[in-house]
Amino acid sequence: MSTTAKLILQDQTYDIPVVEGSEGEKGLDISRLRAQTGYITLDPSYGNTGSCLSGITYIDGDAGILRYRGIDIGELCEHSTFMEVSYLLIYGHLPTEAEYARFKERVHHHSLIHEDMKSFFTSYPGHAHPMAILSAMVCSLSVYHPQLLEPEQTQSQRDQAITRLLSKVRVLAAFAYKRSVGEAFVYTRPELDYLSNFMHMMFTTPMREYVPDETIRKALDVLFILHADHEQNCSTSTVRMVGSSKANLFASLSAGICALWGPLHGGANQAVIEMLQTIHADGGGNYKKYIEKAKDKSDPFLLMGFGHRVYKNYDPRAAIIKKYCDKVLEHLGIHDPILEIAKGLEEAALTDPYFIERKLYPNVDFYSGIIYRALKIPTNMFTVMFALGRLPGWIAHWKEMVEDPGMKIARPRQIYTGERSNNYVPIGIRP
Repeated sequence: MSTTAKLILQDQTYDIPVVEGSEGEKGLDISRLRAQTGYITLDPSYGNTGSCLSGITYIDGDAGILRYRGIDIGELCEHSTFMEVSYLLIYGHLPTEAEYARFKERVHHHSLIHEDMKSFFTSYPGHAHPMAILSAMVCSLSVYHPQLLEPEQTQSQRDQAITRLLSKVRVLAAFAYKRSVGEAFVYTRPELDYLSNFMHMMFTTPMREYVPDETIRKALDVLFILHADHEQNCSTSTVRMVGSSKANLFASLSAGICALWGPLHGGANQAVIEMLQTIHADGGGNYKKYIEKAKDKSDPFLLMGFGHRVYKNYDPRAAIIKKYCDKVLEHLGIHDPILEIAKGLEEAALTDPYFIERKLYPNVDFYSGIIYRALKIPTNMFTVMFALGRLPGWIAHWKEMVEDPGMKIARPRQIYTGERSNNYVPIGIRP
């Protein structure tokens, strides 16, 4: 196959290098296009633009494939843990026993936050959204670790920033929840693992010690693994763009959290539950009416949690999480009318020719919201849970970028469509 493509502009031919990835993905390297031709490309929302070369995550949306560092997501969910997957994403390989022990020890060691930060939490109103608190607090962490903010860091400094953030962000998330419900902060316990400690900090009160059982712990592990990375999505691209200015990891992750907040991205699982509540409030759960509304092009109603921009087949994450969703509901003996509506929608969509032909299958956001509701996690915490899962992916992409000797600051172009050259008119004589 030729290693170049031909571009013809006004009878002038240009050679455009062809880049091929390890899985056979092909792209045109247009990094010198403007210098050579004076032209740029126009690609709103960057749907056809590769912003980087990356060795972290591979997605084949047509075949329904998702792999982290070459390992299938199904294998990782079955055999691994969120902590091990975090190491895999960030450092590029599965850890040895000694590496894994050191990694977990460092993460646990940094689980405390500076006591002064408690006053930050109490300054927010009780109704403040946890995502607003989380993004601000992650950025605020940086002022307590000034030695980790240098643009040119050593590997040791980079590792310190990584392990501190992995550990402390879950503490900040739990504290944000405690602030929203007016309860006292709870700290980690040395004998609990990463996710068990998070749930302990969320739900332990002076009257009740909470430690999740194995069924719940495993379901959370799988949820976080499935959310850990997803290539160049909106929030990951945001982390890379902010980090490309040599902004520190704290600032870059704070920006990623803000990008994740949107209902078209990380807020989608919250939107699913809100949709189910709307259906329940309308006639006691007549979900079939809403299936028909979703099929009506003149109706603005959208069936949240179905279909995916990347996957044109069944989302491989949804196939895995559905199994754990069923396990959790059965384990907890849940009889929630909202969840009954969800199961009805799922069954209807999986058997309706309209959805089958358009490959509008339930996605990971549909099932994750159901599990979180079953675990009594408030709706406004759903996107925070997503952020905790996505944390190692964001870190991995930031690390991959800053360690690339060819890194440049991100600076997209535009096609200007405004007024042409104009003259200033003083205010007194403007028409």
